[in-house]
Amino acid sequence: MIRLLHYSDVHLTVPALGWRPRDVLSKKVVGWVNVKFLGRGKRFRHATAVADAMVAEARQRGHDAVVFSGDATKLAFEPEFAFAADRLGVYDSGLPPTVAVPGNHDYYTRRDERSGKFERHFAPWLDGERVGEHLYPFARRVGHVWLVCVNSSYPSFVNTAARGRVGPEQLARLTTLCRKLGSGPRILVTHYPLRDQRGRIERRSHRLRDHAAALAVAKDAGIGLWVHGHIHHPFVLAPGPDIPFPVICAGSATQTHRWAHNEYQIDGTKLTMTRRVWDLAAGKFISEPPIVFDLASA
Repeated sequence: MIRLLHYSDVHLTVPALGWRPRDVLSKKVVGWVNVKFLGRGKRFRHATAVADAMVAEARQRGHDAVVFSGDATKLAFEPEFAFAADRLGVYDSGLPPTVAVPGNHDYYTRRDERSGKFERHFAPWLDGERVGEHLYPFARRVGHVWLVCVNSSYPSFVNTAARGRVGPEQLARLTTLCRKLGSGPRILVTHYPLRDQRGRIERRSHRLRDHAAALAVAKDAGIGLWVHGHIHHPFVLAPGPDIPFPVICAGSATQTHRWAHNEYQIDGTKLTMTRRVWDLAAGKFISEPPIVFDLASA
């Protein structure tokens, strides 16, 4: 039996962002306006305190590993990455082993993606088995379970768009990687979802563009569970005719009144998921009733 903690979309930031002249002509300005004047900053005003409490839980509750499914920052500035890596405990030896994938806010512009800022600051969380020299996808074994991590984020040129994409090359590597893995349940970790909380394909400006191709590869690769973030409401989709495995959205770990993370207990192929929700008045996390699934084992 193993126990995992899964969280996403912490969106940590700092007052001094380190603006450069080139940033003024980028999408970052629109994002900054959203944070300062359109409510996003207010919605994450408790983010650092809640993240600190969540990291403390990761030290205390006996997890075998931690899964972070992206969006460490708000606007992908270098000081944000440094602050997020410090508060989330990237180099904290007291935390369980952790895997991570970038979110669209970590790849806010093409320059942010090409700079490798996420990969530099979160390097210890990107360790695993891979195909050749390519960073993504990668897989790490925890007990009898495989955590298979895929990068589904890329920068969008449209100021209001937040689309994701895995890409045919990475999907081909995912197939190759999964053929190399040993037996045991396989958990696919992405930032982007397959569906929204109603089980529908997301709107064009927010969706995983190649969701159909990704789903086909996941089925062929023997994935038993898909976990992600991006949508800030946590939700669970039970297996059905279209998607044969459960899909779990962690939501945002730190957004006011939505703040939550998940604990997964996996005993053989039995998954027990418990959502831990922040109680601001009590200053602690409260467990919701557990949900139980059976995972396929490749």
